[in-house]
Amino acid sequence: MVHGYKGVTFQNWAKTYGCCPEMYYQPTSVEEIREVLALARQQNKRVKVVGGGHSPSDIACTDGFMIHMGKMNRVLQVDTEKKQVTVEAGILLADLNPQLDKHGLALSNLGAVSDVTAAGVIGSGTHNTGLKHGILSTQVLDNLDSHLKKSEYFRFLWFPHSENVSVIYQDHTNKPPSSSANWFWDYAVGFYLLEFLLWISTFLPGLVGWINCFFFWLLFARKKESSNLSYKIFTYECRFKQHVQDWAIPRHMDTGVPVCSPTEMPAPGNEACCIWLLPQAHNCTRKDFEKMYPAFPKFCAIREKLDPTGMFLNAYLEKVFY
Repeated sequence: MVHGYKGVTFQNWAKTYGCCPEMYYQPTSVEEIREVLALARQQNKRVKVVGGGHSPSDIACTDGFMIHMGKMNRVLQVDTEKKQVTVEAGILLADLNPQLDKHGLALSNLGAVSDVTAAGVIGSGTHNTGLKHGILSTQVLDNLDSHLKKSEYFRFLWFPHSENVSVIYQDHTNKPPSSSANWFWDYAVGFYLLEFLLWISTFLPGLVGWINCFFFWLLFARKKESSNLSYKIFTYECRFKQHVQDWAIPRHMDTGVPVCSPTEMPAPGNEACCIWLLPQAHNCTRKDFEKMYPAFPKFCAIREKLDPTGMFLNAYLEKVFY
């Protein structure tokens, strides 16, 4: 029988949201998950399932039952011929990637971070790795189409309030692993100094443009080259605790959105594009989503059919669906 815990405090990765669920469960099997759901139905409790906690919003928060998938993290089957793997939902990509490499396999679509679960990246439509492999794209860059065709994988970092762009081309290679990583530049300057300057900019917003230009000049103005396993190239250590938003907009549309931090833009899989911004989590309601997505009512109808009693809702989802 699965055992639950009281008094557990949950926080998302960025520590921007947290909650104290009534009961906290860490099941190790599908049968134990069924036990928790049966108990929730008996007691008329709501249930929230969480994984890596990397969502920048309060979507994972609940005052009911919380199921943490961290102990369902096994690789169940590897089929090298079909290039398919079967894994449990709670496995982190940080743990899955090295295991895939042992079999000569790798994920063709990787996000920018790897401390996320398999279920999370599937459910949220993770994207990042190029025209042929991803969902999404970019915003404004001169001759973007020609850049997209220069490599199999492409992304760029735009530094808002400037014309500075760091372009990243990525291709398969037989070169041995090499890296230009340096603690002083990557951490002392690229993390601690930048974080301190951005903290100052919360009091003096006019410094943001200067900080971005200075940061670009220090770390991105010169050409760099490195080679390694795919999951060590596509993902990086996300050091900053931050609020994040994803925006999908037409690739050639000028939004005029004012943002302050380096903005990552993975290459497109279609004519939509994805832009990561670093402001607050969204406050959109169902009416807003219906304006943006004409088929959203159909999605809501499917959700209600699968969860007619609302057992898997929380305050965040009620705002979105009702």
